[in-house]
Amino acid sequence: MSRPAAQRSEYLDAAQRAQVMSERGRWVWLGEWPTWLLIVGIHGGWWTTVAYWRELGTPLATVLMVWWCAWYLSLQHELIHGHPTRKAWLNRLFGTAPLAVWYPYALYRDSHLRHHDDSHLTLPALDTESCYLSPRDWAAMGRPLRALYWFNKTFWGRLLVGPALAIGATWSGALRAPRRTMWVGHFAMLGVMLWWLDTRYGIAPLYYLLAIAYPAQSLAMIRSYYEHRPAAHHKQRIVLNEAGPVLRLLFLNNNLHLVHHDLPSLPWYLLPRVFRARRAHYLARSGGFHVAGYGELMRRHGFTPVDAPVHPHLAPVAS
Repeated sequence: MSRPAAQRSEYLDAAQRAQVMSERGRWVWLGEWPTWLLIVGIHGGWWTTVAYWRELGTPLATVLMVWWCAWYLSLQHELIHGHPTRKAWLNRLFGTAPLAVWYPYALYRDSHLRHHDDSHLTLPALDTESCYLSPRDWAAMGRPLRALYWFNKTFWGRLLVGPALAIGATWSGALRAPRRTMWVGHFAMLGVMLWWLDTRYGIAPLYYLLAIAYPAQSLAMIRSYYEHRPAAHHKQRIVLNEAGPVLRLLFLNNNLHLVHHDLPSLPWYLLPRVFRARRAHYLARSGGFHVAGYGELMRRHGFTPVDAPVHPHLAPVAS
């Protein structure tokens, strides 16, 4: 599979290319040891929490598992972009296990790489990760579903109903997709994992799905809440969110989303370094699309929609 246009170096300006070449020479990139530590930490943390479930107690173990599964989703994103090795099959080994339940790794990989065509960002028919609806889809919806999509545009709505809307859309699409073998393999692994957790450690399948996997998806979706916006220039559609240290670590610095879209092959631990070196440049490049942390979004948009569910730049359906 060829790389998306956004990952080709000719799409970077001269200063960006020089910085990438400079960072490539750093031993921390060459060794990729922070990503290797991350792989060991996430997989080891998940297994250890399961193994000591009874000793930890259900409340604490559940909180830990939500964190590991949400962090695992961030790790999958890093694996997709070619870390910690240049061998896609090897990276895939660390992200194929259905720890976070809802999507096959291969589906996420293919969908996310298509998302990196920045010229298509936010457009519902073209951007695979768009949070906006087309006027035609909106016109076909009933009032209850429209209310859910409006609620999904609030911060707390994103956590409560966002995963259900995303999972429902993905699974309904899977029924029409030609790659059913991918889903069969995913559900087979998921079934074995849930059976093993139940029989060996007493973690019921429904509990894992509703008390661990769903909250983990909610936690992960905080990052993508208002991550993109409609704008005339495609680089001004991508946010720079200067989040606090805990969520920066959870999201592997992908909150500095414009930097990631500019340099998708840059390892997660170098994104802040690149941003700090050219902060004023990136703020200007984003067209002022800047957020001072997820707390700001929670305060301003807890129950107030950040914008409308329908993409504002698409022609309305004629009545």
